Amino acid sequence: MRAAADETPTARVRRARKIDRILAETYPDAKAELDFDNPFECLVVTVLSAQTTDKRVNAVRPTLFAAYPDAKAMAAADRATLEQIVGPLGFFRAKTDALLRLSAALVEEYAGEVPASLDALVKLPGVGRKTANVVLGNAFDIPGITVDTHFGRLARRLGFTDETDPVKVEHAVGALFPKRDWTMLSHHLIWHGRRICHAKKPACGACPVARLCPSYGLGPTDPEAAAKLVRTEGPN
Repeated sequence: MRAAADETPTARVRRARKIDRILAETYPDAKAELDFDNPFECLVVTVLSAQTTDKRVNAVRPTLFAAYPDAKAMAAADRATLEQIVGPLGFFRAKTDALLRLSAALVEEYAGEVPASLDALVKLPGVGRKTANVVLGNAFDIPGITVDTHFGRLARRLGFTDETDPVKVEHAVGALFPKRDWTMLSHHLIWHGRRICHAKKPACGACPVARLCPSYGLGPTDPEAAAKLVRTEGPN
């Protein structure tokens, strides 16, 4: 049975958690699709991922961190060299400036270490709540909800919230789930958004949570037609 317009708060919580359980079974390998080895790398690659793909960021990552393995090294980087490394990602001047300012702030304020708190992270240059929650959840194992475009779209389509502001979405969805589930919930919804619940044409007929979704029918419901829309991995 799909969600009713007059769904009670308790029913919404139960439906939301059931959806997450199904998505967890559907995507047992769900995780951050950006590669990193430590909190500094996690922070940098997340900042770089704006307006480009995770695959492109992962491609430049080895060269970037071989040259600048920590905040101190990156803060002292030659701008031209850094621009050349991040060039394939687009907006290379802006991204170079962001990395120089960010790494300098880490050196000046935190002795080169990445702080493990939301309040501290969002005060760093170029770091918003989305980036901060990615770092907290994936580098420090501190629960956080990552409201990117996929998460926001699915939160509304699945009837978790009607909010459009990312911060309001974060709080509304967070209220439906135990805090311990927040990071993996983010991965589940983002993976589902990248693979099945696409922005323009969701593969409704191939969706494992179709019977629980109030937006069922936005995309093809025929199983064969829907199957052609399914991606086996996130966008390149």
